[in-house]
Amino acid sequence: MTDSYHMPPPSPDDESSDAIVNPAERELFDELLEQVLLELPDTLLDKLDEIPLIVEDYPSDEVLDEMDIDDTSLLCGLHTGIPLTHRSVEYSGTLPDMINIYREGILNLSLDAGGYINEDTLRRQIRITVLHELGHHFGLDEDDLRKLGYA
Repeated sequence: MTDSYHMPPPSPDDESSDAIVNPAERELFDELLEQVLLELPDTLLDKLDEIPLIVEDYPSDEVLDEMDIDDTSLLCGLHTGIPLTHRSVEYSGTLPDMINIYREGILNLSLDAGGYINEDTLRRQIRITVLHELGHHFGLDEDDLRKLGYA
């Protein structure tokens, strides 16, 4: 038995037909995100109490422009702020750090060859994305994260 999930595309009469992520996918994603967060070590959960974790269907046009990305499905997450390793004693008066998680990018990485969302893959991709963005908060760069398996 495979642990796959699939929702047909919304019908043209469906109010959410313009949505990139349909309500059932959003519900599944959010349930798995909650599970992933509950499985994180307490030290990381404590950090998430300090850093807002914002979950959105896809990045804004402004974020895509800033990152020079054309396709909303290519971005899974984003840490904004100053990594802990780059802060000095003069660190103050800046906007707070924030982690954004984008459902569309993560869901697209979780599709199997038949176009079905694999729940195990989705859970793993959510975990990787959360840890990847937390890694940036702690000052890890893309090479460091790749070595840890979070890129």
